[in-house]
Amino acid sequence: MKRPPEDAPHVRLRWSRYHGTMIAVPVDGALRDRLVSALGAVLGIVATGLLVGGLARAGTHMPLLIAPLGAAAVLLFAVPASPMAQPWPVLAGNTVSAIAGVSVARIGADPIVASGLAVGVAIAAMALLRCLHPPGGAVALTAVLGGPVIEASGYGFVLAPVMVDTILLLAMAWSFHRFSGHSYPHHATHTADPPLPLPGDFTREDLRRALADYPDLLDVAFEDMEEVLLAAEHHATVRRGQVRPDA
Repeated sequence: MKRPPEDAPHVRLRWSRYHGTMIAVPVDGALRDRLVSALGAVLGIVATGLLVGGLARAGTHMPLLIAPLGAAAVLLFAVPASPMAQPWPVLAGNTVSAIAGVSVARIGADPIVASGLAVGVAIAAMALLRCLHPPGGAVALTAVLGGPVIEASGYGFVLAPVMVDTILLLAMAWSFHRFSGHSYPHHATHTADPPLPLPGDFTREDLRRALADYPDLLDVAFEDMEEVLLAAEHHATVRRGQVRPDA
């Protein structure tokens, strides 16, 4: 059996979104990053809970942590480069979703109807404010189905625990990523010069039009996608011998 070269990157097979197709993806450093992300989530949730507990009034029955915070932690610590994990979407998304959920809950509609309405209003509000954050849907649902304590708190639920929890978790994520070496809040980095212009190269306008034609919303910043495509194009031109590797 022919063996791969020693310098070939380690890969593993995973299912693509097209069922029945296996694709190979690099795994160098992937395990370390996953473990670091998990550690960050542990520290972030625990620290947030302890800080909220220190700020809570004695005898309060309001939960210190809410379940949607776990979903927010996945984004903040596992995919900090995601547009949906940046500070504005996280804080504003959770806040407007809580407002939407409390407002719908006060209408007094059937819980099932109110649940759907709360999530729908939250999504619309986040889209209009450009702060789409998936855990926001869970925040809105919690405001409707959270039980008598959350119902009795009214709009106080927006301030605590939602805003307080979110701000503290954001602070934990920012602090953690300073030590883990990740960029947060994320900014697109330019680690390589773009390739020399060649016939057939795409332009920024070409990329914008391609994204406009694409039927689905991609969870990746435009600048990051452009950087990756330019780097891939550069490597392709080097492989074809059209430019030097250090060009």
